[in-house]
Amino acid sequence: MKKSMLKNGLLLGLFALLCTGLVAIVNQFTYDKIRQQEQQELARVLHQIIPDDIHDNELTGHCIGLTSAEFLGTEDTLPAYIATMNGKGVAIAVEAIAPDGYNGNIKVIIGISHEGEVLGVRTLSHQETPGLGDKIELRKSDWVKSFDGLLLLSDEDKRWNVKKDGGEIDQFTGATITPRAYVKAVKKAVQYFNANKATLLSAPANCEVGNE
Repeated sequence: MKKSMLKNGLLLGLFALLCTGLVAIVNQFTYDKIRQQEQQELARVLHQIIPDDIHDNELTGHCIGLTSAEFLGTEDTLPAYIATMNGKGVAIAVEAIAPDGYNGNIKVIIGISHEGEVLGVRTLSHQETPGLGDKIELRKSDWVKSFDGLLLLSDEDKRWNVKKDGGEIDQFTGATITPRAYVKAVKKAVQYFNANKATLLSAPANCEVGNE
């Protein structure tokens, strides 16, 4: 009986070891492909929110790490991507977190020109309710384009609120928490850029591309 149990235990242990090894091998072979796909998607999004005609560098190649719980919504270091023309910083794409979405964190990326104009905004990840809060996805709605061309004239700029709060940005029918959190996150990121513009646009690359 004991020999049988020992034998079965050894077989199970060997099986677990083989499975672990197989998973490790699969991960090793797929890692590079997954990373390549992630970088292609990142490049696609960056070219959507920072026009190609204002810069001459590859956006994913000039990454810097930013940390500001107050303005970027998390204590983690987030990547930002500098657009340059003839070596001079002309725009930035900043990742930020809206920590107060209806179902948790919403990760966004905001393209901002040297002058502080919002060039474009895209949603990177979220868990908002399908059919309501998911209108923050471009494939579901053009709502994120509401930010295009906006300038933050002051920290009290009332336009930077949803209409229910006296601003100029539409909320969603039946869902105000999601757009309110989103607008706040974009506004905070623009505030951060405006306060640190010179430093940010002249910062040397200091983070691994796409690393968070």
